[in-house]
Formats: sequence, C-alpha cells, structure tokens
Amino acid sequence: MAAGTLAGSKALAKTLVEACQLTPAQTEGPFYPVKDQPDEDNDLTFVRGSSASAKGKIIFVTGQVTDQNCSPVPNALVEIWQACVTGRYNHPNDTNPQPLDPNFQYWGKAVTNGSGIYKFKTIIPGAYPADTDWIRPPHIHFKAHKVGYHELTTQMYFAGNEYNDKDKILMALPPSSRTQVTVTIGEKGLCTFNLALAKV
Repeated sequence: MAAGTLAGSKALAKTLVEACQLTPAQTEGPFYPVKDQPDEDNDLTFVRGSSASAKGKIIFVTGQVTDQNCSPVPNALVEIWQACVTGRYNHPNDTNPQPLDPNFQYWGKAVTNGSGIYKFKTIIPGAYPADTDWIRPPHIHFKAHKVGYHELTTQMYFAGNEYNDKDKILMALPPSSRTQVTVTIGEKGLCTFNLALAKV
C-alpha cells in the first residue's frame, strides 16, 4: 500500500474513532424542568397560543445519536432545556432577577428518526452569574435516553464565547472532551451536536 494511502486510511480511522467516542457527561444542574407545560415540541422559539416569537438570535441545533460503535440510535428521546436570552430559567429555584421571556418555551423534546437524527429550533441563551466570581457561558442542557442505553446528560457550549475559558464546569473536562461539547454556529444559524450513548 502506498504511504499516502496508508496515511489517509489511518486518518479516516482516527476520525471515525473520535466521532463515536462517548459524549462526556455533565451535571444536570439545578434547573431541570419540574413543571409540565402545554407546549413540549422541538421549536422553543414559539409557544403555542402566543402570537409573538421568542427574543434572541435563532439557531437550529441538529445532530445524530449513535452508540459507541457509530450505529444510529432511532427512536431515542432527546430533551433540551436552557435559559432565555436574559440568562434566566423558567424554574422556581432560579433567583436571577432578569426578566423571563413569556414567548420562549425553555424546554422541549424530540425523537430521533430512523437514522438517529434529531432537530431543535431555539435561541442562543444568555450568560448568567453562577457565583460572585463565576459567569456561566451560554449553554444548552441535553438529556438523551432510550431503553437499552445508559442515559446521557450533558451540556452544549458555543465556540469563542468570552466566558468559556473560566467556566468551572466546562474546564473540568479534559481538552478533547471540551471540543466534543462545543459547537460552531454555521450558516443560517445551524449547529451540529452529535451524541454518542453507551449500550447497557
């Protein structure tokens, strides 16, 4: 085999291994939804019954749920929850004095298709103070589960945010894992966030 072909094969194999590494778990945080809501779909920018849209920059988050062998996981439930553009969660334990957005859904769910693909329409959440010396960067919480797989709870961050490098939760991960949970916003607000679950 030619040296160039061998090198290319090794690079491809390395990419596939990295792509199917299990997604690093992160804390659920204190604001996992505790109240049911009438609108639980995958579009968080519009609340059923409202005539206005949520404030903030709209993004489209999509990705594939796989197992550690790169096999798609269809019919997996993916949940997301997050703060609105002011950095506040719609949760009774959030003492952030910033206003809530009545036109933002805050929490939603999607089920993966036959290829393991899920999709959400949402906004970039605001940063907020977690302590006197700690500002949490914009992030979205994820939970993915299906019978036969270990439940995954993690968080998704946005590349280049000024608060990323000092975030105690993100920085607790090794550098390679930080890369796995950080996305770049592409054309038309598209973000790709793949999730890899471990089989039971």
